[in-house]
Amino acid sequence: MFVSLALILLIATGGIALTYLFESDEPLLWRFAAGTIIGSAIFGTVSFLIAMAVGLSTVSAAAALVITLLPVLLLYRGPYRKQFDLDRARAKGKMQSATTDKMVRFLYYASFLLLFCFFFSQAMFETEEGIFTGASNNLGDLPYHLGAILSFTDGANFPPENPSFAGAKFSYPFIADLLTAAFMQFGAGLRQAMFVQNVAWAFALLVILERFVFRLVGDRLASKLAPALLFFSGGLGFIWFFGDLAAQSKGVLDYIFALPKDYTIGHEPGAFRWGNSLTTLFITQRSLLLGMPLTLIVLGVLWRTFNTEAAGSSGVEQAKVGKGGDRTSLLFGRIPSGLAVMFLTGMLAGMLPLIHLHSLGVLFIITAFLFFFRLDRWREWISFGAGVCLVAVPQLAWSMTGSATETAKFFDWHFGWDSQNTNIVWFWLKNTGLLIPLVIFGCALYWYGGKGKGEGSDKARSKKREGQMAEAVRPSAKLLMFYIPFVFLFLISNVAKFAPWEWDNIKILIYWLVGSLPLAALAISWLWRNAGVGKAAAVVCTIILVFSGALDVWRTAAGAVKMGVFDADAVKAANRMKLIAEPKALFLNAPTYKSAVVLTGRRSLMRYPGHLGSHGIDYGERERDIKTMYAGGPAAEELMRKYGIDFVLISPEERSSVRPNEPYFAKYPVAADFGQYQVYRVK
Repeated sequence: MFVSLALILLIATGGIALTYLFESDEPLLWRFAAGTIIGSAIFGTVSFLIAMAVGLSTVSAAAALVITLLPVLLLYRGPYRKQFDLDRARAKGKMQSATTDKMVRFLYYASFLLLFCFFFSQAMFETEEGIFTGASNNLGDLPYHLGAILSFTDGANFPPENPSFAGAKFSYPFIADLLTAAFMQFGAGLRQAMFVQNVAWAFALLVILERFVFRLVGDRLASKLAPALLFFSGGLGFIWFFGDLAAQSKGVLDYIFALPKDYTIGHEPGAFRWGNSLTTLFITQRSLLLGMPLTLIVLGVLWRTFNTEAAGSSGVEQAKVGKGGDRTSLLFGRIPSGLAVMFLTGMLAGMLPLIHLHSLGVLFIITAFLFFFRLDRWREWISFGAGVCLVAVPQLAWSMTGSATETAKFFDWHFGWDSQNTNIVWFWLKNTGLLIPLVIFGCALYWYGGKGKGEGSDKARSKKREGQMAEAVRPSAKLLMFYIPFVFLFLISNVAKFAPWEWDNIKILIYWLVGSLPLAALAISWLWRNAGVGKAAAVVCTIILVFSGALDVWRTAAGAVKMGVFDADAVKAANRMKLIAEPKALFLNAPTYKSAVVLTGRRSLMRYPGHLGSHGIDYGERERDIKTMYAGGPAAEELMRKYGIDFVLISPEERSSVRPNEPYFAKYPVAADFGQYQVYRVK
């Protein structure tokens, strides 16, 4: 655990230094959060580039770490050092002379940090009986991530090949898993590295989202509410919870400490499908947990540029530190600093293809809207696009070359997302509760209330820095215009699907939720500031929005779920297979998500069809060939030679799904034998 903590702090240090290039006035806590994300993105990307040349090792990971830390040198230069010292002094001042407000803020962050620790500790845990997950939606995703991580550490998987579909380019965004593998090169344990990274990224998302909302609406209560609305997102499932509670015979506490099901998502007809963000996305899709805060950092700069009206300025352009002058000009000479900042921000966004590709798509749509809304900012938008292309295009070109993914499967018309036969209005009301009504209310408040603070609550300072707002666009319209592309994301996700499995539109819809949070939180904050009925309404609205999600998060964090992924014999067999199989060995195993081969880091001819299908891979022929090979006979031998199979695994998974001809394989040498797990060497 210590190694992982030390590494995440070192990575954050390099990222913190970079934040001074594009943000001039942010608290140190935000810089630490943003630095953690930026540093992780750079460390992962650089590790990938170095490993492509020399493989992943302690030396290559150390080289990537040194490069990630290079921006720290910026803090030794005059203006950056002055700003850093000022930020430290401010942070120290906030920690002195305890007050009620400071205590409340401390408890706010401490509570979330404690929650994340308990919650992500359940992502994976080991006992004498094997490997388990305590997250009900993580049963298939955990083996997928383990397979990716171990393929980098034990499978010499560079250039990255899809370990679940041998011979194809690993086009799934894998940087989050590569980061875990890089941590392991320094001696970190797999579970500990995943845990520290998950907690660090989740806490960073909390801080970055809070600041993002504050920038947009200038309301501190709203900014504090927004992360809670995201992490405890859900719908009206709590109504069904009370029904289940009344129908069961246990005590209330006994039932609550052993909740039998989730209340934000299900699989039966008419079930909830939205899901809670923590239990269905952040614990299962680590790429989103890293990609979303990086996207929000970029969106913060885009908002600042969009919200600025003074001619020849981009909001951050005039940021100066003492007599040091324009700070970005120290690096970019005569290039206007607004363009330089946008170019740098674009480079950050350009790392998203191998981190979380859907986030890059979301940024593309939002930037396209902002471009046409603010044509007078065309230089900044083009500068941003140039930065994105410089980093993203090579990644996209690499990932698309030799990939088995069929891009044609990633678009089709599909109305109503995953509502099936449910009335679409009722579907969204049931799944999101009061979110949409509150967003509409928040829009009305912002328009008619003439908020328009735009850059936090320091309206006077913002005007002084940016000049008077142009009369062409009312200040109160700015946020509503910025929200339009998020509404567009919601609409297109309800009329088309952008993945073979329609539910995967959630990767886009989650950004609609994030974009909606400032307005929904603003509405609740306005209610709270109205005494009596208003305060009661604010409390009721908040409870309705978070109750169902809180139940699901509690179910995981409290350890009410224990789902077996790999039994003890599978772990033993995998350890033996790692000893007898070369790193590049190819295994024949059942097409399932929890094959013991996952734990070896070696390649499988094919694993879980659900994962492959959702990635747009046509696996039908291989699935048929696998059944033929397990049936034995001359056809099996011919196919094993065709694919280059080295080892064949026969375990409970194979016996239940492909019914292997075990007498046929008995003619081959037994390479490993643990309980019901037998491995045959066929080459």
